[in-house]
Formats: sequence, C-alpha cells, structure tokens
Amino acid sequence: MSQLRQHLKYGFGQKWRAFRQKRRLSHLGSRVWIDKNVELMRYPINIRIEDEVVLKEGARICACNDRAKISIGARTTIGYHNFIFASAGIEIGSDCLIAPFVYLVDSDHGIQKDQLINQQPNQTAPIKIANGAWIASNVTILKGVEIGEGAVIAANSVVNRNVPAFEIWGGSPAKKIGERE
Repeated sequence: MSQLRQHLKYGFGQKWRAFRQKRRLSHLGSRVWIDKNVELMRYPINIRIEDEVVLKEGARICACNDRAKISIGARTTIGYHNFIFASAGIEIGSDCLIAPFVYLVDSDHGIQKDQLINQQPNQTAPIKIANGAWIASNVTILKGVEIGEGAVIAANSVVNRNVPAFEIWGGSPAKKIGERE
C-alpha cells in the first residue's frame, strides 16, 4: 500500500461523497477517495473510475459530450486542482501518479481567420496514459498524445506528441531528457 493510502481515513464525509457519485457514474470502484470540492461534470455517466483511486480536492473531470469517455485505472491518484476534459476520450491506466495542476484536454479549436474561433468546430483525438506513469505538476497534455507505461513527464511540460514507455520527458514542447533505469 502506498504511503498516501496508508493515511487516508474513510470517514462519514468520504463515504457520503462516494455514495452520491456512485449512481451518477458508469462505474465507481471500491474504496475510491473523493475529496471535497471534486466535480464530475456534464456527462458523468461516461466516467469510469476503478478501485482505490484518489481524487484530490479541486479536481474537475468532464466528459464534455454524450460520446466522450473517461476512464481512470485502479490505484491512480489525481492530484489537487487537475482538469481532465474529454471531447473524444481520455484513458488513464492503473497505478499512475498525476500531480497537482495538471491539464489533460483532448481537443482544440480551429483557427481559420475567416471565421470566429468560437464558431469553429473542435478538433479531437483521444489521450491515453499507460499504467504506472508519473505526470509531475503543472503539465499540459494535448489531444492525440499517448504516454507509455512507466513514463515520467517533468514539471511544467507541454506534451504534444507520444512518449515511449519508461522515458523521461520535459520542456515546452516536451522532449526526451532521459530514461528510467
């Protein structure tokens, strides 16, 4: 059991928040920690959360339309004030660590100059984060990106292309800076 999970206390408030969300989601596993001020937005029926996930305060998880799917694997931790917004799909594997202030968004707007940006269609592509990845604080992961198993993304990075398994990437835009040994 992780150091974090050893200290979590599943009191009445915690159990009440999980009970309230269980009916709204497609699946809510056992012993999911939902902190105060967590929002599961728009189409919560399209959100799947496996066992022992930790959702820390201020997290915003949004399936933005009726086709968007979000899944979070077992024992993953979603840090304080994370934004996970799916228009196509976002899949986060098991045993991932996602630090505070991370932004995952699988879409962006068109930018043709002959039309207002807010009237142009979104361009979408799913995001996938494989098992055991660590996403450090203040990272942005953009549409269509796959983060490989056990990969590490350094703090303050912007990831706009795929990251192979067990590599360490950082920067804006992110590039390979090392490998896990």
